[in-house]
Amino acid sequence: MRRRSRRTAALGLALGVAVGTVGPALAGGALTPIAFGDTPNHSVSTRHFEATGEDGAPCDVVADVYVPAGVDSAHRAPAILTTNGFGGSKNDLKPMAEMFTRRGYVVLAYSGLGFGGSGCRISFDTPDPDGRAAAHLVDYLGGKANAYLDAAHTQRAPALDVVMRDAVAHDGRAHPNDPRVGMVGGSYGGQVQFAAAAMDSRIDTITPMATWNDLSYSLAPNNTGQTVGVSTRVPGAPKTNWDASLVFAGVASGFAHGDVDPTRLTGCPNYPTQICTAVTQAVTTGVVTPDVVARLRAGSVASYLDRIRIPTLLLQGQSDTLFNLNEAVATYRGLTSRGVDTHMIWMSGGHSALPETGDYVENAPDPATQYVTRRIVAWMDHHLRGTTASPGPRFSYFRNWIRVDGDTEPAYAYADSADVGSALTYRLSSTDRLATQGVRTRPGTARFVTPPWGLPTTHDHPDSLGLISVPERDVPGTAAMWDSAALAQPLDVVGSPRVAVRVSTTVPVNMPAERQLVLFLRIVDVDAVGNATTVGNLVAPARIADPSRPVTVTMPAIVHRFETGHRLRLVISGGSTNYRGGQDSLPVAIPAGDGQTVTVPVIGGA
Repeated sequence: MRRRSRRTAALGLALGVAVGTVGPALAGGALTPIAFGDTPNHSVSTRHFEATGEDGAPCDVVADVYVPAGVDSAHRAPAILTTNGFGGSKNDLKPMAEMFTRRGYVVLAYSGLGFGGSGCRISFDTPDPDGRAAAHLVDYLGGKANAYLDAAHTQRAPALDVVMRDAVAHDGRAHPNDPRVGMVGGSYGGQVQFAAAAMDSRIDTITPMATWNDLSYSLAPNNTGQTVGVSTRVPGAPKTNWDASLVFAGVASGFAHGDVDPTRLTGCPNYPTQICTAVTQAVTTGVVTPDVVARLRAGSVASYLDRIRIPTLLLQGQSDTLFNLNEAVATYRGLTSRGVDTHMIWMSGGHSALPETGDYVENAPDPATQYVTRRIVAWMDHHLRGTTASPGPRFSYFRNWIRVDGDTEPAYAYADSADVGSALTYRLSSTDRLATQGVRTRPGTARFVTPPWGLPTTHDHPDSLGLISVPERDVPGTAAMWDSAALAQPLDVVGSPRVAVRVSTTVPVNMPAERQLVLFLRIVDVDAVGNATTVGNLVAPARIADPSRPVTVTMPAIVHRFETGHRLRLVISGGSTNYRGGQDSLPVAIPAGDGQTVTVPVIGGA
């Protein structure tokens, strides 16, 4: 198989864009058997459904139904419902559909609202209309004759009478047209599973992959002052690389470089106008307004987590600067605290890098050779077929320092909860050192100045609006950094580091958000010869509304080994290559001391 570039593959995961040639699905009334490669074991046909958009206008949803050979009304099978990532279509789902049909599942793959031939505006996976639209497809899987042969909805299609039925749904009630059905999909096709489950108790299980908990955190995170999960009351720092690129592609590059010229916009894509206005405002001012935060949260499981009651397998990439591991953790904690059967896998890859081929391959899923694909299939077999196959460990994480050839299962470690590390605390010492327990801290104050707009290095990276974040880099005088001693043995960190510091600056307390101090924190691995790499290129922005009080910053979770001879570095900077910073240039002072700490969750001995 021809290997894709890392950049193209990450874009494919992020947007659901098919890479390679996808043949057209057959349309028509009858389920005509066709052959896909060497597996002529199923039939496929295109169906159309009525839906209603966010504005109340009707639209068409297009889907393909795959039925395995030998499955009929006398020999029924469970079903899989799946939809595309952002910018994709039902055609992207052909490899996954074929894989499940080979295992005897009926698959209904559809283009989400606003994508791939389906109508309505893009509404960011809200329960209504996105979840409600999915419920219409669940009706069809349950035997309701609500599908059409044409997009104009003039030719009614025959009912589908081949899917197993349930007598009682997950709300304890009997519902008409109740199929045995689970959902799969990633990114945008992951969040819609929550939206669908919130609207329809007939769905039996979901497996959201690489998706968000709170979209306002995803696009403009604030890693301090978090109230529930990753959500905050104080707005965060917009991600110039993701926010602008996803909406305006290269058009927004001028905004990120200070060339604020609204005439460069080519028009709002197929979104609610509020979203385009919001992204423009965020990139230019550095602040996401409360009404926009509310709009983003409406399409986020964080706002309706109590409505998710079915078994959930969360899969999140460890190389993901769009939806980092903290998002999955927030959802995991929220569901498990409510007694929902929830498992979580931190897998290789993500929106910022390819998964390992022995983990998961989007366009060629194979449970025989790919650990994550195997876990998804086992989960579905367990919850839809009722097999005795184990659904897998409660929590699994990929260790990229374990070298494997092929299947990645030996590189995974397991636990009963996501809290696996023991706290190792470093204290800020002098102006550039991290002291461990038992080592006396030395006095000192690190000082730097935040650049206006928080753009110290963006001009050095003309491609910084690319969909994969560019490496973080600091300009002298705009950041402070503290190093540990060289490690005498490997240090394995699994989870979210936490930084507790008091900073001082000249900005008064409770200034308007756009005038407040914004800092960017990173965990960096420095090798024996001094090469420094931000772990996962992950950044924790912190908008500090009250500099008179200490702040605690919850860093993005990582799974990383610091090798023997390496040093762990904490960087606190006034700007970022991938985020919009504060408007003003401000002096910052950070003193050393026992109360100024960075704590990392460590596996094994430190």
